[in-house]
Amino acid sequence: MKKNGSASHYKRASLILFFSLCIYISKAQLLDSLSLDTLTAYTNLQEALKNPDKVLKLELRKQHLKSFPTDILKLKHLQYLDISKNSISEIPDSIDVLKDLQYFACSKTGLKSIPKEIGKLHNLLYLNLNQNDLELLPPQIGNLEKLEILDMWSNNFDEYPSTFGTLKSLKVMDLRNILISDETQSFIKNQLPHTIVYMSPSCKCKW
Repeated sequence: MKKNGSASHYKRASLILFFSLCIYISKAQLLDSLSLDTLTAYTNLQEALKNPDKVLKLELRKQHLKSFPTDILKLKHLQYLDISKNSISEIPDSIDVLKDLQYFACSKTGLKSIPKEIGKLHNLLYLNLNQNDLELLPPQIGNLEKLEILDMWSNNFDEYPSTFGTLKSLKVMDLRNILISDETQSFIKNQLPHTIVYMSPSCKCKW
């Protein structure tokens, strides 16, 4: 009986260790910014799709894309995505499946709109939307509680969401090369008292 008891105890311990390991793997830690920055990126989407669960970093800059490749959404553990300098006018609503995304650059693509689902990317630290044709931001952008850098330089914004004030981790926001009145500039700065906000001098022109 003692021998059987020892065997049973060993079996239970082995099962606990196995399930603990499974939980650890399923909850793999996100890479820190330095590790993510120095990680070698996939630059070919078809190559990345051969091992979709292992892809953490994807760079598709200047690849003559005419729309957002929805196959990117199969890379469930993606933490870094750069699709800048293509022709991408919109991002799909289903972008929120990329739960681990920390770095997202969609610069100089002709982007015209951002889906409200962007607010579900709760691990996002860096968002680059500069040199596009954006006029509005969804209020859900205020849900990005971890966001530290928001680059929107050179867009066509007419108004700004009142939810900027909930971006508690935001360190830097770039709104240069956008016509913004004195009143609106004050509104933005008052919402983000702990954020460095770059803006061009307000326009004094009369239209």
